[in-house]
Amino acid sequence: MSFVGPLKPQVAVKSFPVEPIRALIADPEGSYLIGGGISGDIFFWEVASGELLVQWHAHYRAVRCLALYDFLLISGSEDGSIKVWDLLTMLDEQSRLEAKTQHIYSFNQHALPVTDVACCHGAIAVSSSEDHTCKIWSLSEGRMLRSISFPSITDSVALDPRSHIFYAGGRDGKIYVTAMGIDVTSPSSDDSTINGALDDHSKAVTSLASSTDGLILISGSEDGNVRVWDTRTQQVIRKFKHSQGPVTNVLLVTPKRVNLPPLQSLRKVCSANGGSESRAVIVPQPENDVQIFGNFSSDFLERCLDALQPGSSSRLFESGASALYGAPKQQGVEWRSKYLELQDLFVREVLDQMPSPKNT
Repeated sequence: MSFVGPLKPQVAVKSFPVEPIRALIADPEGSYLIGGGISGDIFFWEVASGELLVQWHAHYRAVRCLALYDFLLISGSEDGSIKVWDLLTMLDEQSRLEAKTQHIYSFNQHALPVTDVACCHGAIAVSSSEDHTCKIWSLSEGRMLRSISFPSITDSVALDPRSHIFYAGGRDGKIYVTAMGIDVTSPSSDDSTINGALDDHSKAVTSLASSTDGLILISGSEDGNVRVWDTRTQQVIRKFKHSQGPVTNVLLVTPKRVNLPPLQSLRKVCSANGGSESRAVIVPQPENDVQIFGNFSSDFLERCLDALQPGSSSRLFESGASALYGAPKQQGVEWRSKYLELQDLFVREVLDQMPSPKNT
């Protein structure tokens, strides 16, 4: 496995896994890399050094897909199971030994291999499987919220951040536009759940990626083509041909930009003493200049790793993450309570306050 730096075209660091890697994911800042092997093991590397920080056995069969939500890692396997892991626990050897089970949740409602998993705000995850279903999960409550059937096996999923829908890429070449908040407890509800389909691929849709504003959807297929879709018109706006063979994965990378108001042209003005002086233009500070601890930020994780040295793990897990931010423990408890209330409100809004289905 090669780690390539953003400023240098050549390989910076190499690491040699002991087995083929089926799934790969990196944190948003590119500081850490997580891989899933064919044996069911999960590997956690540091990109800068290529060092393998931790490895653990996660599934009975190959790990097929991975997703991150804050410090939670969600893994899907060919054994049909989905597991949720707390990375802070997995990175600390003492915490792993003390835990009754290494994973937080284990979902086994899929009857066949899990093909993909994606997460969105509100601690909601969506998984696809070879059993012709996509299932919606609550990561905060550890239960299944919905199960939606499709006319085809779905190999990929992507969530639209603007609204309560997700996209499922089928092996029939169609991308199904699916509502998340429809009650599927009755057999007749599946047709109303699928709002439509984007159809321009001749073979299976293997990968999907959505832009942060939800206006662009990118799809890759076994037919060797990549399509860029306008989600408002549901039309293809650009096509790319991958001449080397099937497309196995697509990733949309957007640079961080600061939107500043238009500036007036510089000009000289008359001063009080009759001379001339140049007018200065003061650029305002960007709104996002305030320090915000991002999801799975490398800075926070590095401090966690420093705290997880021998003899310091008890201090970290007794005080919780709030101690790392310098906040009192009581304040952290109050914020957690408010957060859970808002999260519950968000989930109920997404699901249109429908009753939960039976776990079948």
